[in-house]
Amino acid sequence: MIQEIHWQPVLAALIYAAIGLVVFALAFIVVDRATPYHLWKEIIDEQNTALAIIVGAVAIGISIIVSSAIR
Repeated sequence: MIQEIHWQPVLAALIYAAIGLVVFALAFIVVDRATPYHLWKEIIDEQNTALAIIVGAVAIGISIIVSSAIR
């Protein structure tokens, strides 16, 4: 028996995912601008491992907040 595909939940999930990515990107840009130095230059050129760990932790924190807000 062939079941009908319900597109409304799929569309809602895609919209929420897009909104979440936009909010994450905006929050990350704010964090990048709030720091006194350029994050990517410091991580890539200077190979600052500690800063890379902090930036990763900030990214995870922002992701958890965005996920909770969407829920």
